[in-house]
Amino acid sequence: MMTYPIEPIGIIRSPYNEKFAVPRQPNLVPAGQGELHLLPPFNDPNCIKGLEQFSHLWLLFQFHQIDPEKWRLTVRPPRLGGNKTLGVFATRSPFRPNHIGLSAVELKDIILEKKQIILKLGSLDLIDGTPIIDIKPYLPYCDSYPEADAGYAQSVPKQKLTVEFSTTALNQLAIYQANHPKLAELIIQVIAQDPRPAYKHSNLDQQTYGITLYHFNIKWQITNQQATVIDIDENKI
Repeated sequence: MMTYPIEPIGIIRSPYNEKFAVPRQPNLVPAGQGELHLLPPFNDPNCIKGLEQFSHLWLLFQFHQIDPEKWRLTVRPPRLGGNKTLGVFATRSPFRPNHIGLSAVELKDIILEKKQIILKLGSLDLIDGTPIIDIKPYLPYCDSYPEADAGYAQSVPKQKLTVEFSTTALNQLAIYQANHPKLAELIIQVIAQDPRPAYKHSNLDQQTYGITLYHFNIKWQITNQQATVIDIDENKI
């Protein structure tokens, strides 16, 4: 069988440091924005000439936090509650033969600094450090099919949790507000999607969960459908 080597053209910088907190599609957490840093020799202005004409991009990427030996013929999509099995090619599961993903994102700006090219992106669903293997401009006339059938994922998933902050967490947010004005918004949008595994969604017992966004360790508890953020700890670098 023929093989084809793939060289990353850039690296994603995003708020998400682990799979647990990543939204399942790029438009679900508007505050979760990021950047694409192009790598040599692709950090050449000639590579992106004309890209500023497009408002959105397709990013092809590799699921780099997945064991390359782990792929499956069938998976259990979280959208179906993790209770129904479908073929891997009928899903967007990361457990794919070549671990390749595709994401449509907004291009907000292009920054050229010395020998560094940075694409400022809107809402995205990629872990920090994700290798990007290609960029293609999004073309509305042929890339958008509003009347298409999408099986079990026809509509935007509803937010599953309401989110509030404890007094301790509110005091912590006040301290971080100057340098991270959208931190509260990001936390709310991420937790509202309920990043827990599907089999835990019906668990009525109060439990404490943790996620990492940027360099913040965030702890939250769930009672019924109410999530309460109880601690936001900043990791000093």
